[in-house]
Amino acid sequence: MAETPRSNVQEINISQEMRTSFLDYAMSVIVSRALPDVRDGLKPVHRRILYAMNDLGMTSDKAYKKSARIVGEVIGKYHPHGDTAVYDTMVRMAQDFNYRYMLVDGHGNFGSVDGDSAAAMRYTEARMSKISMEIIRDINKDTIDYRDNYDGSEREPIVMPSRFPNLLVNGSSGIAVGMATNIPPHQLGEVIDGLLALSRDPEITIQELMDYIPGPDFPTAGMIVGRSGIRRAYESGKGSITMRAKVRIETKANGKETIIVEEIPYQVNKAKLIEKIADLVRDKKIDGITDLRDESDRNGMRIVIEVRKDANANVLLNNLYKQTALQTSFGINLLALVDGQPKVLNLKQCLYYYLEHQKVVIRRRTEFELKKAEARAHILEGLRIALDHIDEIIALIRGSQTTDIAREGLMENFSLSEKQAQAILDMRLQRLTGLERDKIENEYQDLLKLIAELRAILADEEKVLDIIREELNEIKERFNDERRTEIVAGGIEQIEDEDLIPRENIILTLTHNGYIKRLPVSTYRSQKRGGRGIQGMGTNDDDFVEHLLTTSTHDTILFFTNKGKAFKAKGYEIPEFSRTAKGIPIINMLGVDKGEWVNAMIRIEEFVDDWYLFFTTKQGISKRTPVSDFANIRTNGLIAINLRENDELISVKLTDGTKDIIIGTQKGMLIRFPETDVRSMGRTATGVKGINLDSEDIVVGMEILEEKDDVLVVTEKGFGKRTPAEEYRIQTRGGKGLKTCNITERNGELISVKAVTGEEDLMLITAQGVLIRMDVNDISTTGRNTQGVKLIRLDENSSVATVAKVEKEEEKEEDEIPVDLTEESAEQEGTEETPEDNDTE
Repeated sequence: MAETPRSNVQEINISQEMRTSFLDYAMSVIVSRALPDVRDGLKPVHRRILYAMNDLGMTSDKAYKKSARIVGEVIGKYHPHGDTAVYDTMVRMAQDFNYRYMLVDGHGNFGSVDGDSAAAMRYTEARMSKISMEIIRDINKDTIDYRDNYDGSEREPIVMPSRFPNLLVNGSSGIAVGMATNIPPHQLGEVIDGLLALSRDPEITIQELMDYIPGPDFPTAGMIVGRSGIRRAYESGKGSITMRAKVRIETKANGKETIIVEEIPYQVNKAKLIEKIADLVRDKKIDGITDLRDESDRNGMRIVIEVRKDANANVLLNNLYKQTALQTSFGINLLALVDGQPKVLNLKQCLYYYLEHQKVVIRRRTEFELKKAEARAHILEGLRIALDHIDEIIALIRGSQTTDIAREGLMENFSLSEKQAQAILDMRLQRLTGLERDKIENEYQDLLKLIAELRAILADEEKVLDIIREELNEIKERFNDERRTEIVAGGIEQIEDEDLIPRENIILTLTHNGYIKRLPVSTYRSQKRGGRGIQGMGTNDDDFVEHLLTTSTHDTILFFTNKGKAFKAKGYEIPEFSRTAKGIPIINMLGVDKGEWVNAMIRIEEFVDDWYLFFTTKQGISKRTPVSDFANIRTNGLIAINLRENDELISVKLTDGTKDIIIGTQKGMLIRFPETDVRSMGRTATGVKGINLDSEDIVVGMEILEEKDDVLVVTEKGFGKRTPAEEYRIQTRGGKGLKTCNITERNGELISVKAVTGEEDLMLITAQGVLIRMDVNDISTTGRNTQGVKLIRLDENSSVATVAKVEKEEEKEEDEIPVDLTEESAEQEGTEETPEDNDTE
């Protein structure tokens, strides 16, 4: 065997060769396969599919054609890879659960959200969707560059004109070598609004852009929990968001609850989700599910989870969130190719590079149209010359032996270009009529105007931006739809960026059975006393509103339970619902134990040392503790007061340490004493006696009494009255107090004691959930021993459940319900005095 000549052998360093070869491979994967271009949001395979479909005439207004034909065109001309890879990509472009705005219009079985694969390419048909026509629009007007295909036999586009911001609108995901991209889809109208804002103000901040683009919008809808992850991703290019299924709980007449799943997180396989839930039930990792079925149809998704009668559906749902894909995360990584190089982008950069691409597209299109207009104007100038000298030209042409001689004669005698001379030779005799002459002249004048306009566009970038804005608005008008994914505030366990939350006044309501929600403070309109009220919320037959608090989205809310524990939340962390909605169980937010419920909510603007929380229990025990002791509350709560056996915390108030306290009881007694009578104590202290109770009497309310306050009392049968504070002399804490209301069978026992000034409204809530809002000034002022007047007309067997003070409305509705008291309440307004004073110490 002959030896290989030494001159043909090249010695190389194996480690260096491996490094170089691997880098070449890595860059090929990055640039030519896995990452989208920031300008059109497409990877090479997507771009080639759309270009091939356009070449084949498979546009949105033409008939469907076999998918196999498209795949063959793509792999034969542009994409030297397997047919399965190309077909799978095309299938995803046609799936409404994968693409927010589908780029391929599929006909046939293109798979399902259950993970079913599409039919074989020989069975399915496809064409371009209407919105994908906007990606290739103006492609034939020299708006983009081309390059050779893999074998140099064809030309393919480097980038598409992409007349809408496809990178953000449809998102992208891909794994390259050493890097990956995961861009979520967005709502088209929001992204376009953000682009328009950037085009008007290049210095706009990302936070300001988020006013237009609040977050991703997934094709499968669902919910995004919290905004902090979105903001981190938009500012740095990387972040994680929590996605959650859209779920509602139905309660049947027999009290049995059912969990209905209507939307699932993006890219979650519905069949595998149901299978996972079934496995958890079988393995007894989740207890309380009696039936699980998929009732989804062409009208929408519906997964039904039936809950055992003795199980709590909300607790069960929390477990499902933790253990299944009903709640999952989406890791955002805004990685795309910028000038052929991979780069992590923030939100503004994504919009900026797209806007710069559109400027190039508009300029190149304008230049193309200008060249075309100038070329046509050049021809028309020659035709105008010919028409002005038609006799000489006809004579010249007739006297010429060949076409070339005629062309040369025209160019020499009339100073025409070769193209003009050829156009004259090609001119038909019908162009010599007067009407045709006018058409040529009108076309020429129109072209001169068009040329001037096109040159003005090229000379002024603002005109280019105006065109971009106009065309983006046109696309928005044609293709915009409603946002699908709801963005909700994060729960207690999630840290939010407060500056993303608007500062606004809200009302928090908490029901007897522990359902909490927030509402805008404008939800309720004022009515005169005696009105029927409006339906304040949807409740079960055995539920009613028990606590109501006017606060702000940025205030801290302290929750105190009957067991003496404290919890903390921000106003914006309480989910917002409609007026008639029930809300969410507070156990989903706070770590309350079984048999424990919240019975006081306090708004705190700032934790300072010289403000106090004043506590009063059912047995009349009082305690005063600095607010600063509650600045740091763990997720599972903090002990606020050490309760005696069989005692419960009734009321908690915020005070500055210099006020008088009033405590009222169910049997109509009330005591007033300085809060300094109760020394400041630590969190875990028990407290001292505030009022000395008779047997079977309990405390129903405690208030801070300001200098000009009146004492307002309300009874369970809807009677109430105001009494001047001076009628209650200051006593020493621990006494029995004074009689504050004449308790009879007609007005019922006391249920509320409030300190009022007349500058607030009063909200009364019945056990049936009916609310009435009234001006405190509409309530009569009477003595301590009177019954009061009728404040609300109650149905039989109904009663007032709770009373709350709210801020007075600035303007009242014109259609206020007039005073319409019953015959009983229209009697003498409870002014009868008892013969004796009934004062007791």
